[in-house]
This record gives sequence, C-alpha cells and structure tokens, in this order.
Amino acid sequence: MKYYKELLDMQCFTRADAERLTGSAKAADSILTSYQKKGYINQVKRNLYVAVSMETGQAVASRYFIGSHVTEGSCLSHHSAFEYYGCANQVFYEVYVSGGKRFAPFEFDDVTFRYIAPRISDGIVEKPDGVRVTDMERTVLDSLGDFEKIAGLEELLHCLELVPYLDEKNLIEHLERYGKQVLYQKTGYILSHLKKELRLSDRFFEICESKVTKSVRYLYHGVKHEPSVFDSRWQLFVPQNLMKLVSQGEETHGDI
Repeated sequence: MKYYKELLDMQCFTRADAERLTGSAKAADSILTSYQKKGYINQVKRNLYVAVSMETGQAVASRYFIGSHVTEGSCLSHHSAFEYYGCANQVFYEVYVSGGKRFAPFEFDDVTFRYIAPRISDGIVEKPDGVRVTDMERTVLDSLGDFEKIAGLEELLHCLELVPYLDEKNLIEHLERYGKQVLYQKTGYILSHLKKELRLSDRFFEICESKVTKSVRYLYHGVKHEPSVFDSRWQLFVPQNLMKLVSQGEETHGDI
C-alpha cells in the first residue's frame, strides 16, 4: 500500500498520473494491476481509475468528481451542474459532461456518464472540492438551449425555481458568446416569469428583447402539436399551461 494514500488524495487518476507517482511506466502498470486485484482501486473506464475506501468499499470520488475528471478539461454541465449546486428537483442516474475530449457513454456504479458537446468554452469554475462545473449562469443557458434533449421543460422549470439568484452581467456575456437569437427568446420568455426570484432587472429583458427579430420560433418542437399561445414580445409559440406550471412550482406535476 505504498502509494495508496497518494491515490486516495487524488481520488481519480490516469495511468500517466500513476507513472508520475511511481517514477516509471513499469512500476505504474504493476501498481495498477496489483491494487485492482486487492480492491484498493477500481477502473472507471479505459485509462481512468478511482481509489476505493477501505472502510466502505466504495469509490472515494463522487459521481460529480468523476464526471469532471473523465478527460482533461472535462466539467459537469446541464442537469448534473444543477444537481451539484443543489438546485435539481430530481437526481438522475446520468452525469452530463462537457468540455475536454469527446468520449463514448459509459457506466460506473450504476451511473451513466454522457458527453454533451459544448456550445461555448467560457463559464467553467473549479470548486474547492476539485469539481469542475459550469457556473450557474452558463448552466441555466445550456439547459434552456438543450432541455428537449436533457431533463425536459418541467424539470428545468423546477430547477430554476431553486436557483437563489442569477448574475445578469454574466448571463449577458454568455448569451453574447452563444450568439443565438432563439436562446435570447427562450431566456427572455422563461426567466421573465421568475424575474423577482432571480433578481433580474428590466434592463436585462430589454437587452434580450433587442436581439429578437420578427422571426417566429417555438419554445420547443412539440409545441407545434399541442394547445399553444403566441407571445408577441418574444415571438414564441408556447404551451398554454406554462404559466400555470411556473406559478405553481413543485406543486404542479402535470404534462407540459
């Protein structure tokens, strides 16, 4: 167990990390093979390992730590970022990872790790516990842009209700990096219903509105086939019951 304490401190590590620790490729391979057999470490996926607690027999790294270390530059995003911040209505058995190198989905400890291609590269923070995660403002915008693929609109609205506030300057900067009119439309429309709770000013919504042309969009694709209403300010067709869902919060669990 010569290197066990150092591996515990790292939590997650690669073969290159083990080689730096032991001083040679041969020693690294020997340690990885020996420690796996003894149950000191587990292989998460190819070239990614996690230290195991001798007390619990479980990986010492959380799903969030693992997700943010899948590859160099990886970070938690979308619903997994909401979960990490404590702003999720549900905890999924999936971890969404952006940034770094693309990887195929894989499972570890009954959790599936999925890569989501990032739309922007800014807005990543590293927390004191070593987890890399999109900041709250980027998390909100990523989720507004991708809720049809990840979590769904109802879950997104419940997550937004748990967000204590948003930094509108940071929101605007991220929106500019995205550079997509439809995201300004979705952001302006949905966040306007939570304006007071998220501490957003009239000026923020004026900026969003200034980016909206006469191009009509749908809040999401399914609205085309559902009872909907047209919001002229945001040039969006939206579901009739969205206002009710937002106002009732977690007491409402009906279909969108």
